[in-house]
Amino acid sequence: MKVSLSKRLTVALACFVLLLGQLSPAAASMVGTAEALQQEHLSVDRAALTEMIDRQAVTDQLRELGVEPEAAKERVAAMTDEEIQQLNQHLAEMPAGGDVLGVLLLLFIVFVITDMLGATDIFTFVHPINK
Repeated sequence: MKVSLSKRLTVALACFVLLLGQLSPAAASMVGTAEALQQEHLSVDRAALTEMIDRQAVTDQLRELGVEPEAAKERVAAMTDEEIQQLNQHLAEMPAGGDVLGVLLLLFIVFVITDMLGATDIFTFVHPINK
């Protein structure tokens, strides 16, 4: 059985195209110690905020403000790294023993702002500005 030259070229070209698609350049970079530590620190900070929301006094205050603790936990999980850093910086400036009311007020303000931006829909009295 004789195979024509055009069929051979077609098969060779198809194989070449398939192999070329598989050869993509790999990019790798070193992750610095500072970057790794910062990421770990942010993850610990996020976990600490979530644990704080689990405290009974905080849960009670959130419910009094009309916020379900689960919604607060979801918002903490959705916060950017910068927001987590700002919140933890504010918490670090608070007196030892923790001012629960201050934390709740700060969380309330964050929730109102995110409601205004349309990122969350926790409070019915806050209307998004992007309508």
